[in-house]
Amino acid sequence: MAGTLALTLEVVAIIVYIIGGFSTFGGVALIFFMNNRDIWGVGTARPLGYLFLCVGLCLSVLGVLFMRLIRNRSQRL
Repeated sequence: MAGTLALTLEVVAIIVYIIGGFSTFGGVALIFFMNNRDIWGVGTARPLGYLFLCVGLCLSVLGVLFMRLIRNRSQRL
């Protein structure tokens, strides 16, 4: 059971890390390439780009920390 749980948590950590990377680069693209355009009536691209950039960086850091935590805990089992 511990091996299956560790593998599942590792996959979740990698998915969080990848989503964070896509969000980071998507935010940078919104900031630089779609500067003052309206995005689906939600707002202009620049503030949304900063939001995606910050959230993406946080998710990437969270994914890395989660991977390290799972790796260190699974070695003890």
